[in-house]
Amino acid sequence: MASTIELEILTPDRVLLREDVEMVIVPAIDGEIGILPEHAPLVTGLKIGVMRIRRKGGEDFLPVPISQGLMEVLPHRISILVTTAELPEEIDMERAMEAKKRAEERLKKDGVDATRAEAALQRAMARIKAVRSWKE
Repeated sequence: MASTIELEILTPDRVLLREDVEMVIVPAIDGEIGILPEHAPLVTGLKIGVMRIRRKGGEDFLPVPISQGLMEVLPHRISILVTTAELPEEIDMERAMEAKKRAEERLKKDGVDATRAEAALQRAMARIKAVRSWKE
């Protein structure tokens, strides 16, 4: 069995990551899915959350907050296409906390698009969770 699998994370703006990794855990629409090298072919939707990546030779997982998207898995490659994704070192924690607060305030108001406000809250919480778990 191969020890690594090629991972490519794409957003509309950039290629966030392209490297060989040992394992990826993603927030799929039906729950978390762990992908190892030589995984059976799979296509699934992804939801807002934190993807975790075990890099080649690494002991810890790299947390990457993502928005909704798609993942295609082949035995030797994982392609992830998401609306947004960031590495934890790119996240401004103060800005993420402010976004969370704004989303919570919007959810309390009448006449607000609750779906959009809930998605904004989930994105902010994923960013905060990624930074906190990365610094531990």
